[in-house]
Amino acid sequence: MRNEDLPDPESGHPRRKPALAALCLALVVTTIDNTVLNTALPALAEALPASTADLQWINNAYTLAFAAMLITAGSLGSRFGHRRTLTGGLVVLALASSAAALSDSTGQLVAFRALMGLGAAFVMPATLSIIVALFGPRERGAAIAVWSATAGIGIVVGPVTGGLLLDHFAWGSTFWINVPLVALALVSVLLLVPPLPGRRTGRLDLPGLLLSAAGLAALVDAVVQGPERGWLTATTLAEAAAAAVLLTAFTLWELRAAHPMVDVRLFADRTFSTAGGILGITFFALFGMLFGFTQYLQLVHGYSPFKAGLGALPFALSMAATAGTSDRTSARLGPWNTVATGLAVMATGLGVLSLITVTTPYAVLALAMGVVGAGMGLVMAPASTLTVAAVPLEKSPMASSVNSVVRELGGALGIAVVGTVVSASYRSQLADALPDVPAPAGADLPSAHLVAAALPPGPADRLVSAANEAFTTAFDHGTQLCALVAVLGVAAALVRRRRQQPAAPSRGAAPDPAPGRQDSPAREKAATPSPGR
Repeated sequence: MRNEDLPDPESGHPRRKPALAALCLALVVTTIDNTVLNTALPALAEALPASTADLQWINNAYTLAFAAMLITAGSLGSRFGHRRTLTGGLVVLALASSAAALSDSTGQLVAFRALMGLGAAFVMPATLSIIVALFGPRERGAAIAVWSATAGIGIVVGPVTGGLLLDHFAWGSTFWINVPLVALALVSVLLLVPPLPGRRTGRLDLPGLLLSAAGLAALVDAVVQGPERGWLTATTLAEAAAAAVLLTAFTLWELRAAHPMVDVRLFADRTFSTAGGILGITFFALFGMLFGFTQYLQLVHGYSPFKAGLGALPFALSMAATAGTSDRTSARLGPWNTVATGLAVMATGLGVLSLITVTTPYAVLALAMGVVGAGMGLVMAPASTLTVAAVPLEKSPMASSVNSVVRELGGALGIAVVGTVVSASYRSQLADALPDVPAPAGADLPSAHLVAAALPPGPADRLVSAANEAFTTAFDHGTQLCALVAVLGVAAALVRRRRQQPAAPSRGAAPDPAPGRQDSPAREKAATPSPGR
């Protein structure tokens, strides 16, 4: 490899800014793909046909494969080069999307969705790892801020895109759209991202790969299926126990391995573990809230899938604005103060959402969603920077993979826990309002609307009104839990700030993400770039 292809430890790689644009495009593809299907589930149920259990597997297969393979993908990227694994993941994602669009059974679709998750697992952590390698310490925070803003936009663009496509095309269009998007991302990565070398030292940690993948798969499946199967059923408890055994074995193996896939000793660093935990808390609160918010807009307010997707745009716009400037905010306030402020703002927006009624006007909803997005934008980049800065530069790909796992687990746990709270509250509220409610209508709000469609006008109106009121109250309860979790994150950030007692950054200087841990120029010069970062 030519010397000019390697980044300068202080100023970064000369092609870093065009590369950042290509990496953000690749990130958008994966975040869109993770949410675009939500609006297509009703169409899938009718076309395939698919039961409620089938729809859950179609939706969760992607999440399960994605979360289970994140650590493995990061390790292989470090060994063979992150650009290689990134481009390989994009190719797998495109091929699996094409196959999914042509599926004619739920079994096929579940399998191809899992394959899509596998491809995406090689994309997301690689984008952050490459950014860390290409940018010098003074610009790294700003680059991660742009990356974070892009991730937030993708989360909301997915449902909007899905709704728009379904207004004009069949459900397969939500998969076909990935092909041109991936093609554009792939060409951009190949042209703009420099091929940095891998770090092929020592043997491949195959036992670590297998233990981490199996343990995370068992954990994620227990979390996402728990609300449907029951948290205390034999299957859920067995999966949770298997996950505990496998991940404990993984930890013990990594402590003994000569060349571990993950240096688990990193978790002893309180900056690393606290910042990572806060990322999990943030995604718990966000995805827990979004789980009920989309149903509220479509069923209570009667919005179409496209209009419901547009309803979340204030979140995306405000998050992009605050995330894109969070490096400057962090330079003025300090990273932990910025994270604490972001979580407090997020909790405020969630608190407002927890007070809505059936007739709350959209202007109030848009304002509250904008506040939630602004808070999350302040959290994402500083927290990500803190985790990366808390480890030696050569271990930043490892930190990136762990970041991605924590975010995914936080989001899955948020949907599962908040979904359970909303479901239980809905059933209780509806039973109090209509003691003789038909059994299917008492299960969830979509079922209540389907039952009402077959009733005479009078009983139908009473059922819809009672069900909408019950769900809105249940959504308020779930959102209150999300706000409480965000407040706990504020406390964690403030406690960590006090214990670190960081020095005040100079005006206009890049923030020190983890005081006392930031790589000095000499240290960065001594560090060999990690694989393909």
